[in-house]
Amino acid sequence: MKTKALWISLTACLATAYLPASAQQDLDSVQITSQPVAPGLFMLTGSGGNIGVLTGEEGVVIVDDQFAELTEKIQATIATLSDEPVRMVLNTHWHSDHTGGNENFGEAGALIIAHENVRRRMNAEGVITFFNMQTPPSPPAALPVVTFTADVTLHLNGVAVRAEHLPGAHTDGDAIIWFDGLNAVHMGDTYFNGLYPFVDKSSGGSVAGMLAAADHVITRIDDETQIIPGHGPLSNKAELVAYRSMLATVAGRIEALVAEGKSTPEIIAAKPSAEYDAQWGQAFIQPDQWIGLLCSLLDCP
Repeated sequence: MKTKALWISLTACLATAYLPASAQQDLDSVQITSQPVAPGLFMLTGSGGNIGVLTGEEGVVIVDDQFAELTEKIQATIATLSDEPVRMVLNTHWHSDHTGGNENFGEAGALIIAHENVRRRMNAEGVITFFNMQTPPSPPAALPVVTFTADVTLHLNGVAVRAEHLPGAHTDGDAIIWFDGLNAVHMGDTYFNGLYPFVDKSSGGSVAGMLAAADHVITRIDDETQIIPGHGPLSNKAELVAYRSMLATVAGRIEALVAEGKSTPEIIAAKPSAEYDAQWGQAFIQPDQWIGLLCSLLDCP
């Protein structure tokens, strides 16, 4: 497993993950790497959200696909793991660092599957308020062809791949992807491992939903379960429990300060995340920014 220090460096690119690729880091320099998760299951990393890859004789299923400019590199890495084509793409939510390759994989013959809110948001102009960024509609070929409301199960390579909707967490279209029989789960951006999480209020996200998503997974896994987070290194139950505790503690402190009548600037100045900042606040979102984000989610004055 890669060290946290290395992952802090790699995930620093998240600060621009929601911008057009032309405004991001030089994607030509990005390398796609693979890591075994379970028999036939791998995690791919590069720039953007972590990709899950299930291989086997019946074809390849991938979870998320990063940016369009990285598709050829992603395909080349998958080719080192399997001779079979990518038959299906599951999206964990609509953000472009997880769906940017949809058009390329769709045109190559893959069936794209996601929660119905993912298609709805990708099919219209939108806004991510935290980044003050307008988002254009996605090309038709990038849109999910199959959508679901609660859950859907794919049966491939002897594995039941189950996408389960968890409402109002990172967005309103989040899906947790279970790999039944492999003791593994892909949590998408309901879990940022080793960095403060972004919660997209403008897309229906909430702190309560993030905590509920963590609780939902924690109660269904054991100490040997392998967790693919949306961002950060491959994880496990103990690390997810620590993440959940950190988020609940900081959110609880903010709510207590609100009850005392504190304003958002006063809450930020109180540094309610201070003891967590060294571990969690050195990458995507800096501590003061993150407290400001939580304040917007918790309706601080």
